[in-house]
Amino acid sequence: MNKNSINTSIKLPCGVTLNNRLVKSAMTERISNRKYESTEAHERLYRDWSKTGAGLLITGNVMIDRRHLESSGNICFDDEIMLPKLKKWAEAGKCNGNHVWVQISHAGRQTNKFCNGNPLAPSAVQLKKLGLFGKPNAMTENDIQNIISGFSKAAIITKEAGFTGLQIHSAHGYLLSQFLSPNANKRTDRWGGSLENRSRLLITIIREVRKAVGVDFPISVKLNSSDFQRGGFIEEDSLEVIRMLDREKIDLLEISGGTYEKVVFLMANENQAEVKESTKKREAYFIDFARKVKSISNIPLLITGGFRSYNFCNEVLENDELDLVGMARPFITNRDDISGFLSGKVPKLNNIVVRTGVKQFDDAAEGGFYAKQLIRFSKGKMYDPEIGPVWSSIFLVLYEMKMALSKRFQ
Repeated sequence: MNKNSINTSIKLPCGVTLNNRLVKSAMTERISNRKYESTEAHERLYRDWSKTGAGLLITGNVMIDRRHLESSGNICFDDEIMLPKLKKWAEAGKCNGNHVWVQISHAGRQTNKFCNGNPLAPSAVQLKKLGLFGKPNAMTENDIQNIISGFSKAAIITKEAGFTGLQIHSAHGYLLSQFLSPNANKRTDRWGGSLENRSRLLITIIREVRKAVGVDFPISVKLNSSDFQRGGFIEEDSLEVIRMLDREKIDLLEISGGTYEKVVFLMANENQAEVKESTKKREAYFIDFARKVKSISNIPLLITGGFRSYNFCNEVLENDELDLVGMARPFITNRDDISGFLSGKVPKLNNIVVRTGVKQFDDAAEGGFYAKQLIRFSKGKMYDPEIGPVWSSIFLVLYEMKMALSKRFQ
């Protein structure tokens, strides 16, 4: 690779080529209309992100079941009637010749009470998070088959709408991640117990989705390196699942970590005992794990989290430690600088940390700050660095209540 490795193209196993190695990773938009469809706000948001020059944009959570939302403002790909609107979104998102992929997901027990007080999950194990999540019902065999069909249908809608690929979300404690975790999956049937059984749903969905979209349509999987919780999904499990994924010939693997109970994917800026000092010094949150993945797998590898400097991004690409660099929050704080970053004219992007001073509310402050900024962008407004941490920490709860009520009484 040359010194500007981040600005070189990459050909994926399915034959698709991405223009460069920079990816806007998923951030939940929370801006659907009352029918869980995309709007002009999505078109505006993704048209502006397309102009940054990033080779790939990955959408935020797109759900397969409107009863199991990650946010009251999620889009749900469950009905072809919304295709005309989705086509406009897809066109806007790829207007700069880049790719735009849909992240397909099911929240499982991480469906908040405003959306569903008794969601479905692998087992009846309640999420422990500020009382915002109800006790789930354990899924039946029929429920599981409906999940498989739901992912397949969402994949078909994704392709028909004109999006250029998809990502199956099996990280961050959502449903497929719950099946992988011994903490959340207490089943004794073929969907629980051994790692092979706990992986069965993910592998089955990948195979059905591949049948639905064909061999030349990109399929990505987002997977935790670890849940970072005692008794949960650990690195050794993740590496074994990656060996399984290698046999399924997916086109891109994105590595992340954590769940709503341990929000490593959001809060890895600081004091993680689980993160090695060498990793902290090298910006990226999961770079040490990336080396282990590279030693066992040929799947193109995307790492998201922590990347901020041009030289470091090129260093890890040149060293073949990963294949694509994922960023999320810089596409908010530094949206207008991304094109300059790709060319090397902007050497470093901002790393904004939002804290209340009360540890229990810091993840809400961080998440709320960026959620509010993203919603501003969707309305054509600019980034506002003055939004305070206290307001940010309560914003999401109030916003979720508002969105849920607007859809319940439409």
